[in-house]
Amino acid sequence: MRQIGIVALSASLFALAACGDGGGSPPVDTGVLQAIGASPAPAPAAIASPEITAEDLKRHIRTLSSDEFEGRAPTTPGGAKTRDYIAAEYQRLGFEPVGGSYFHDVPMVESTLDPANSFLRIDVKGQARDLAYKTEAVFGTKRAEPEVAFEASDMVFVGYGVVAPEHQWNDYEGFDVRGKTVVILVNDPGFLTNDEALFGGKAMTYYGRWTYKYEEAARQGAAAALIVHDTVPAAYGWNVVEGSWSGPQIDLQRADNGASRAALEGWITKETATSLLAAAGLDLDELTAAANKRGFKAVPMPGLKASAKITQAIKRSSDANVVGVLKGAEAPEEYVLYMGHWDHLGVDPAQAGEDKIFNGAVDNATGVAGVLEIAEKFAGGPRPRRSILLAAVTAEESGLLGSAYLAENPPVPLERIVGGVNIDGVLPAPPAKDIVVIGAGASALEDILKKHAGAAGKYLRPDPDSEKGYFYRSDHISLAKKGVPMLYADAGSDLIEGGEAAGKKFADEYTAVRYHQPADEFSEDWDLSGMVQSMTILHAVGEEIANSSDWPNWREGNEFRAIRDASRQGN
Repeated sequence: MRQIGIVALSASLFALAACGDGGGSPPVDTGVLQAIGASPAPAPAAIASPEITAEDLKRHIRTLSSDEFEGRAPTTPGGAKTRDYIAAEYQRLGFEPVGGSYFHDVPMVESTLDPANSFLRIDVKGQARDLAYKTEAVFGTKRAEPEVAFEASDMVFVGYGVVAPEHQWNDYEGFDVRGKTVVILVNDPGFLTNDEALFGGKAMTYYGRWTYKYEEAARQGAAAALIVHDTVPAAYGWNVVEGSWSGPQIDLQRADNGASRAALEGWITKETATSLLAAAGLDLDELTAAANKRGFKAVPMPGLKASAKITQAIKRSSDANVVGVLKGAEAPEEYVLYMGHWDHLGVDPAQAGEDKIFNGAVDNATGVAGVLEIAEKFAGGPRPRRSILLAAVTAEESGLLGSAYLAENPPVPLERIVGGVNIDGVLPAPPAKDIVVIGAGASALEDILKKHAGAAGKYLRPDPDSEKGYFYRSDHISLAKKGVPMLYADAGSDLIEGGEAAGKKFADEYTAVRYHQPADEFSEDWDLSGMVQSMTILHAVGEEIANSSDWPNWREGNEFRAIRDASRQGN
């Protein structure tokens, strides 16, 4: 989940218009639900209300974030129990399996680093320095092998590590980094200078995402890629990096077993980077300033060589997205997608303190609850014109893997998906006056949002934190990159009671104390009135879209418009 603003609706405001003709509750097919060997999930409750209510939302959140679900990590018993629970709810509401199953299998590889037998060592002019795991560096590998190692790799500072022909930018130009260890800044050029002529200016582009940086380093042949963490341009603290990158790590099974990736991918703290560069006679601040100017050239780090050994346990398995469909009454081959990720970080026995479970109440039990509760509102009909496709996806916390697999192996043709909804987390905050559009100006879907938000007394405004790249940090981007129109919105921070100051305080407390921490737990004291209002707006927008014959598109000039146009033309 992205770091949240207030009531983060990570939402494309299409909807679930749907569910059955009479809202009945068919018995749960436990044979289907347990086909993957899962222990039974708690039985779904009877429909409490056809409306979206705080109590119904709490029921789902309370269950999914309970200790019984063990933090909902993929490929674990808690993850299997989560999938069963969601599939049971789909069936209860009248959504059918897709291709004969609610489970869209995702081949996974889980790797667990053995810190006691792994190291990242920097030779500083003949003096070996092992970077302290978690406090100075976190690292791993996409190579699915029990041991991965390299020695005496020259280190190179490559600025932002970007190759972007459309921006006339290449941080690797003129420098062969094959076999070398590249040190990379987080975010992208233009952030620090706020130069609108440089990439997106203050707004992050996809080139600022850590996923891209590792992929590009691998394409360049680097032995290792180390991103320098900096809280402001990263938009999250070191505690998030430490928590997300330690413990079991999940990846998709790759055809080449990960051999095309760098041997090591990791993060180092800004203080560590500053120290290492200083030992090489370089200044991080000066290099950062240079990296934000056109014509930047990669800079060797003289006297520094990196060596590493990664010892890890490898477990291959299959996890699953949970998919269901309600066939449309008139256009059953046209689909409205509604999605949210069901996974979180699981259990970390090495976590300090007594609580080892990352329950993920906000991230993302709330999103799944939102999907299910909007579905329940439509469960009594009437059946919408178009089909409604639901996807609760796995392994978002491991790099949007479930949605990536869904986009590469869609259960229905991508060109027949009209558009999508993604809910990635909802803070338990009172109602706000605004809805923030992440990636404002991207598609015609904003016009529909504006209409229904206005009817609820809310105004739209562009994302005030565009430099954090939220549009590229949740599951909808996997579909957007395939051309499917996605609208990403946040219910805002201008609270009706207390205004923006109150909203900022609420969001800051969550980010600092609970985000990706065991403290992200459900409380019976939560005020979900804001979430109820937000989900109600989503329902109203979705009702219009699901019964329309229109095909909303990306705006002219958007990076995904050409892909969508080609897919709609059958190319």
